[in-house]
Amino acid sequence: MTYDPKLLDKAKRHPEKQKNPDRPMGKKPDWIRVRAPQGKVFKETLDTVRSLKLTTVCEEAGCPNIGECWEKKHSTFMIMGEVCTRACSFCNVATGKPKELDQYEPLRVGVAVHEMGLKHVVVTSVDRDDLADSGAQHFVKTIGAIRFKSPETTIEILPGDFRGDMDAIDAVIRAKPDVFNHNLETVPRLYPTIRPGARYFRSLRLLQRVKDVDPSIFTKSGLMVGLGETKEEIAQVMDDMRAADIDFITIGQYLQPTAKHAPVMHFWTPEEFEGLERMARAKGFLMVSATPLTRSSYHAGEDFARLREARNEKLAAKTVVAAE
Repeated sequence: MTYDPKLLDKAKRHPEKQKNPDRPMGKKPDWIRVRAPQGKVFKETLDTVRSLKLTTVCEEAGCPNIGECWEKKHSTFMIMGEVCTRACSFCNVATGKPKELDQYEPLRVGVAVHEMGLKHVVVTSVDRDDLADSGAQHFVKTIGAIRFKSPETTIEILPGDFRGDMDAIDAVIRAKPDVFNHNLETVPRLYPTIRPGARYFRSLRLLQRVKDVDPSIFTKSGLMVGLGETKEEIAQVMDDMRAADIDFITIGQYLQPTAKHAPVMHFWTPEEFEGLERMARAKGFLMVSATPLTRSSYHAGEDFARLREARNEKLAAKTVVAAE
């Protein structure tokens, strides 16, 4: 099978959006340029994903970095199917009624991580509001399968909010992923139109819960810009994140998937992203990634190594101060 995102039937993927009027999809600025998927390693990554019947968010969400990442054998596995029970206005993942969980999927993810020789893996999922635990045990099983097949691989998860179910959240925390990532996505004012199935403070509480239960787990969250937010609103979200002790923030430009999705209100310039990065670093995040093409799992392996180093340096500095 040849990978071609243009072949996707967008009307079938997003039936709930077909009533929306077409929104203009303006020309992307010069600073947003990506290399088309190609190359031997890209093909090998695609073959592994296909042979094990796995889904990646790289394909389902139409990530602009798929060519670069797959050439490096970096992919983000998306578990629990291809269909999401929510209908966020920015997201390109298909929406509708999902199929039953594939009980063998966690093992296949573990096999894929082993076959690809991944040192760091990112596992995300669709939202499964149809399940009693929102898929928490499926995450637990997937983490366990990866640990069994590749005990040295570090694991980053990017789940939904589990509808705020603390028992479900705690079960995933106890599985001890190395990084617990959950994106706030946008500022509170825009939640009703951009992320209607979620709640801003519920997502914040989830990330705070991770630190309350196991402070050794790194926490991470991301924002899209270009949806109509202000710099002041972004600054407040950063403050909220730091109050929840979030270690790592990612900020990237929102790109409109189709004419039926939320429109881009503003293309933030590279210089504006540099300003956001300076702001985030000043607020005390251990790691910041803020560029137009930054996505949650972009350069995740390299960033995890830097994140761990940054925490070690911070702990060392505290030890020195205490000794003095």
